[in-house]
Amino acid sequence: MKKISMILIIIFTVILAGCTKETSNGEAGAVPSTIDKVLKNKKLVIGTAPGYFPFEMIDLNGEFIGYDVDTARAIGEALNVDVEFKQFGFDGLIPALQTGEIDMIIAGMTIRGDRALAVSFANPYFSTGQVLMLPKSDTTTTSWEELDQAGKKIAVSLGTTGALLAKQLFKEATVVDFEDFPAASLALVQGQADGIIYDEPGVRTYEAMNADSVRGVYDLISSENLGIAVRHNDLETVQWLNSFLESYKGSPAELESFEKWFNSADWMNDVKEEE
Repeated sequence: MKKISMILIIIFTVILAGCTKETSNGEAGAVPSTIDKVLKNKKLVIGTAPGYFPFEMIDLNGEFIGYDVDTARAIGEALNVDVEFKQFGFDGLIPALQTGEIDMIIAGMTIRGDRALAVSFANPYFSTGQVLMLPKSDTTTTSWEELDQAGKKIAVSLGTTGALLAKQLFKEATVVDFEDFPAASLALVQGQADGIIYDEPGVRTYEAMNADSVRGVYDLISSENLGIAVRHNDLETVQWLNSFLESYKGSPAELESFEKWFNSADWMNDVKEEE
């Protein structure tokens, strides 16, 4: 009996080993990294959520533009592959990554512990924070605390750090979710909300484009880092991205992109307005 049992154990082990090899990429039990997949397909698929100025937007020709878009194209150039962008609502990005519909998320996504349970982040590529945006007609409010009153409405972009923060901060005011920042901003301008909590660069850009209708209060309510997200525990891709970012940040290409999107207003008339 012992001899027969040992033979069965050996056969079972061999079968398991064969199954492991069939599902691996040269390493036992390993799932092919995103980098391997991208190099094999000669294409990098980026998930983004246009409307976060000046990180990701759509121009009048229907093309994706912005600081994050430049970063994605630089990654594609470094890998010598084509780059394809897919548009989602912000809260749809992580599910799209988890199902393999996209290879990476580059969408001004804040690195957070709860998100890190679902995706893996490379090192930060940008630091920012949340601020308050008000209708221009409100000339007296100077802080978010002043809006925390019954009857006040705070507009937020669904799934963003600003939305999470607002729901933690406001105890009396009502926090209302919108599909994206442009939709929340439109509600503010139309008098359907009393304020917005959103990332500082996006608020500054929106105010520059709509100075007659909104104003920002630029005392940071929070401080946070933005990161590129990849499939959970894809350490090979995270390590590659970290190496890439070390060489890209501060490079002539990155500095040119930063200057174009953050220190110039020339591009603003080329951005598609939300309907």
